Amino acid sequence: MAETSTRIDKWLWSVRIFKTRSIAIEFCRKGRVTINGNMVKPAREVQVGDTVVVRKPPVNYTFKVKGFPKSRVGAKLVMDYLENLTPADELQKLDPAFMAFNIYRERGTGRPTKKDRRSLDELFEDGFEGFDWDDEDEKAKD
Repeated sequence: MAETSTRIDKWLWSVRIFKTRSIAIEFCRKGRVTINGNMVKPAREVQVGDTVVVRKPPVNYTFKVKGFPKSRVGAKLVMDYLENLTPADELQKLDPAFMAFNIYRERGTGRPTKKDRRSLDELFEDGFEGFDWDDEDEKAKD
């Protein structure tokens, strides 16, 4: 018998949006996950057809629920359980050229201090969390 609903934190983990279930719970508690426009708690049930928005700065990912895996699935099977509705302009925010274009320092402020450099590095590090570099390399070969 097919499931008709499951917990949002379990679904986010099982379709590989988050690496661990505890990270999915944390994002729900911080209000970064919405179902059909409503902020949710980790125990909220998600159903087929629901629209889930996950804010992973700088991008807001949008997914439509198509099904529920029994446990965590392989990357090739993820598309059986969700439809990625994220607009192209949101995904563009992950492009390194776009991110570099948006960083601005006042002229004449000199070189960044150690603290400035670390915060810039942290910004870039957070911006690429969950990005699959291997997938981009395969597309370039085609």
